[in-house]
Amino acid sequence: MTDIKYMLLVSRQGKSRLMKWYSVYTAKEKAKIIRELTTAVLSRKPKMCNILEYQDHKVVYKRYASLYFICGINADTDNELLTLEIIHRFVETMDAYFNNVCELDIIFNFNKAYNILDEVLMCDGSITETSKQDILRHIATMDTLETSDNLNKVLS
Repeated sequence: MTDIKYMLLVSRQGKSRLMKWYSVYTAKEKAKIIRELTTAVLSRKPKMCNILEYQDHKVVYKRYASLYFICGINADTDNELLTLEIIHRFVETMDAYFNNVCELDIIFNFNKAYNILDEVLMCDGSITETSKQDILRHIATMDTLETSDNLNKVLS
């Protein structure tokens, strides 16, 4: 089992595109983690290992197109390969939802990206759902409810 401490999406230019914190950190600690990990991950060569040690935990990251997906996990108990699989599942699901996801999809539809992430991981950082089809079905239901709510607001 893997309990993720945080997930960060960072562009190749070092811009944070999405961040979700599953452990409690102060604003100062969050800023430090983002700054240090962005620098560390962006400076690594493509052939280097996607796992590194940071403070009291491990960091697992994977680059997809122009984005780096970065997760912090417990150094002693969590599985790095499972974390890579969670990242991959999240990317696959966003890819299916956005029809070939790109950085702009996340920038302009960040709420949808967060909804998909919330379907993949619980609020404590553990896996909620592994089925891409189930996740997409839940998101489609949310989209339908959102559309009908917006229609009701316009009509009233």
